[in-house]
Amino acid sequence: MPASYKFIARRKNLVSLLQQKGITTPLVLNAIGSVPRELFMNSSLIELAYEDKAYPIAGGQTISQPYTVARQTELLDLNGGEKVLEIGTGSGYQSAVLCACGCHVYSVERQRVLYEQTSSLLRELQYDAMCVYGDGYEGWPQYAPYDRILVTAGCHELPVALLKQLSVGGLMVIPFGKDNELRMIRIRRTSENEYEREDFGDCAFVPMLKGVQ
Repeated sequence: MPASYKFIARRKNLVSLLQQKGITTPLVLNAIGSVPRELFMNSSLIELAYEDKAYPIAGGQTISQPYTVARQTELLDLNGGEKVLEIGTGSGYQSAVLCACGCHVYSVERQRVLYEQTSSLLRELQYDAMCVYGDGYEGWPQYAPYDRILVTAGCHELPVALLKQLSVGGLMVIPFGKDNELRMIRIRRTSENEYEREDFGDCAFVPMLKGVQ
């Protein structure tokens, strides 16, 4: 599914906007500049693909605002080659950005309709992400440990299973808090039983739910 040429200029403009908003990592900016967001959008909203806004997708979920995708990706402190567990495949746009950063992506989606649509789309677009239908709170222990874990929904409690699947020295970026008071948190596993936490300010995400549907 080739990307339409008419979106190339818009994609470049989006990268410039993200730079103005403080995204500085070349790896992340290059990834955003290479991934055709329009192909991950609801077809009725495709002309809005390069607005820096979130939009609805199937299953009552959203494709995240590009700035949010870029910011979370930047907080992962990637060099390329990391093994990354993504919780919440959603539209697949974040998965594609991680692949474009050179990561080995393992992604968990709890909604079957999204899992089926998105895993198929990522394959069609030749993004080499491994996807599974499952409960994000449980992670994907079969392939643990992970160098990085990225959670793309708001959590009111830290998922213990995910903390255990993080490698020593690894980072997890997660929206954490109660109700509408989410904070962007980065957790570093410093030893077998110790973790450090950094707070990067307010954020807004759909809630992370347990189980599958």
